[in-house]
Amino acid sequence: MTLDDILDRFYPLPDASKQAIRDLVKDVRYPKGHILLTADKVERYIYFISKGMVRAYADTPNGQVTFWFGAEGDVALTMNSYIAGQTSYEDIELLEDCNLYRIDIKKLKQLYQQDIHLANWGRKFTERELVRTEERLIAMQFKTAEERYTDLINKNPDLLLRVQLGHIASYLGISQVSLSRIRAARR
Repeated sequence: MTLDDILDRFYPLPDASKQAIRDLVKDVRYPKGHILLTADKVERYIYFISKGMVRAYADTPNGQVTFWFGAEGDVALTMNSYIAGQTSYEDIELLEDCNLYRIDIKKLKQLYQQDIHLANWGRKFTERELVRTEERLIAMQFKTAEERYTDLINKNPDLLLRVQLGHIASYLGISQVSLSRIRAARR
């Protein structure tokens, strides 16, 4: 996915504004298993996913809890660092070899102050992330595991082909055995 395609997913930008972002971007590639962002650290960069799959997770006394997946067109970042300049609480791991567009957060925020189109783009991007977080919270509170699974595969049908079932079970807040039962009942 091109950078322009990704930017347009959030908010249409004039060519001059897109060029200002392009001037900040560095293309990077990392292998499967690479930890892109690390918990307990203030992260300096956000990443747009051109190719590949990532997951965000937190370590708990009972193991890792996956709470987000990202694929082509998504943004990999820690909101705590991006918004508040504070340490993150999650790690972001590459589940596949990834091609990414990396942008320095500080430089991006300087562009927000210089260009109203980019400021609006940043607002729309943040609003989208807030809505996604709210949807996840509501699903965990009010939907059954089977409903959450159905929603997940309806929104991301290729996820089952690209992500280990253990990560999917963790994301759904269930055991891998429970996930296997749900999948078997759907066949």
